[in-house]
Amino acid sequence: MMSNSLLPVDGSSIDAMVKPDRAKGTLYTDPALFNEEMSRIFAKTWIWVAHESEIANPGDYKMASVGLEPVIVTRDRKSQIHVLVNRCRHRAATVCEVHKGKTNSFVCPYHGWAYALDGSLRGVPYDESYAGKLERGNLGLKSLRVEQYRGLVFATFNEDAEPLVDFLGPARKWIDLFLKQSADYPLVALGEHKFVFPGNWKIQLENTTDAYHFPLVHKTFLNVTDSETEELFDIMNKGGWVEDLGNGHSVMVMMPELVDLEEDLEAPIPHKFADLAEELRAEGHDETKVRRIVRAVGGTGFNLNLFPNLGCSAAFFRVLQPISVNATEVRHIALGMGGGPAAANQARLRIHEFFQGPMGFGSPDDSEVWDRVQHGAQGGGDLWIMLNRSLENETVGEDGQVRGDVSSELGMRTAYRQWKKLMEA
Repeated sequence: MMSNSLLPVDGSSIDAMVKPDRAKGTLYTDPALFNEEMSRIFAKTWIWVAHESEIANPGDYKMASVGLEPVIVTRDRKSQIHVLVNRCRHRAATVCEVHKGKTNSFVCPYHGWAYALDGSLRGVPYDESYAGKLERGNLGLKSLRVEQYRGLVFATFNEDAEPLVDFLGPARKWIDLFLKQSADYPLVALGEHKFVFPGNWKIQLENTTDAYHFPLVHKTFLNVTDSETEELFDIMNKGGWVEDLGNGHSVMVMMPELVDLEEDLEAPIPHKFADLAEELRAEGHDETKVRRIVRAVGGTGFNLNLFPNLGCSAAFFRVLQPISVNATEVRHIALGMGGGPAAANQARLRIHEFFQGPMGFGSPDDSEVWDRVQHGAQGGGDLWIMLNRSLENETVGEDGQVRGDVSSELGMRTAYRQWKKLMEA
């Protein structure tokens, strides 16, 4: 993943672009800088590629990307997970074009080279023309380093990258809390939808822990929802916070009462979930289980940003995929309870559709403002993007992590500090 950039990216130029409280608008618009990001960030750090439920059984696979590199995430016959570059070693044709499925092997459509689920080269048509000198053992699909945490699968081209658990650091606590929304069932991906917006990937990266925009951009959602939900989403007045988790990661706590879904189960069941609770009781679930499932359906009260490409947002995964300096693909993966009550999973999907779905009240509004940011950033190289909200009000939390109020731009400052570190490396 070498860059063809002609930009003299060095410590001084990066320092001139990113300050502790602001960043140059050229971060969104410079094609050469984008190329360097693919080489210095996406090729060097841990990138989220899958949830284990998406490749649950031997032979399962899904397509993904690491930067601009197309990859295939596979589970082999021994249940080992591999991440393979989707490029035949003969003449570079992709060996897979189906987003997900089940297979025994991958075969290049051009000349028929065949690869096993672990990427090893298994077949070459008419190989006698190589006079026995074809080094099959060195011509398997390129394999990335793979590590997992709690079912989240990450990959990197960098063999010298720190262990994943160290990279995640304090974010692991929040991943553990996020996974409680499965109510003791296995967390599974229920499906996904994706869209492309005409803007830089960092615009979306900034959004996941940005509460400041919520009552403004999502005013229509607040106007059409029920009063109970409107009160729940009064996030500017609930005492929430944003926390720096290191390595570019951050968390935005919108509803402190829903940080740990296993606490305060005796709280009244929201009226909008009363019918669901009755249906679960009728299915034979005890009252504690009913309350855990209902709490899980609503999702967590926080958004977790894992630098550089994954948001764990309330009740779904948001995955960003850079396409070019001014185009980004966003995938929303709805999450549910594997083997859990059908009514509960249906309720989660309806909530997901209402806000995050293609015709929902969240994603279309977000996409509109992301588009406007990209458009406005074309206004000249001297434009500064302000990141200083609540900078003067930061404190240190119980875990020793820096905190700001719920509308703080601390999450953005955290991400750009990691961006700067990797770009200068």
